[in-house]
Amino acid sequence: MAELNELILEQLLWIIGGLALLTLILLIVSIAQGARLRKFKRKYEAMMAGSGVEDLESLLINLKIQMDSIEDEHKLQTNQLQEALQKLARIQGKVGVKRYNAYGERGSDLSFSIAMINDSQDGMILTGLFNRDGSYVYAKPLKGGESSYTLSPEEKEAIILAQQAE
Repeated sequence: MAELNELILEQLLWIIGGLALLTLILLIVSIAQGARLRKFKRKYEAMMAGSGVEDLESLLINLKIQMDSIEDEHKLQTNQLQEALQKLARIQGKVGVKRYNAYGERGSDLSFSIAMINDSQDGMILTGLFNRDGSYVYAKPLKGGESSYTLSPEEKEAIILAQQAE
């Protein structure tokens, strides 16, 4: 045991010096960490200033709630846009008009055929025939650019004009 005490006494200076050096290193690391922590605290306070929120957690929760509501609104608007586009495709927006003289040389250019179709070539064709005795208007349904009724050449031309319309 005496030998152990003697060994410790001989190395005591080195042990105390090593512990002092270790303490000094830990002190320097602690000061550096404190400085970094103060820097982060200043940035955090600058970020939170004027937000009306006490802590970062409640701010993130509020932002998440807002983001969820924005996503819900986006989905709703996307669905409404799809419905509007589907309705728009069914609208008879393409129109072709053909004016002509239905009775040869006896009349004038007052007869007409108007084709109104959508993108699927569905719609109708209106034909007005004018002569000295009166005027007659006929309507024929169109499905896929064709009608279950016989179409005159002028009516077919009006359908072609409507198909070419933008």
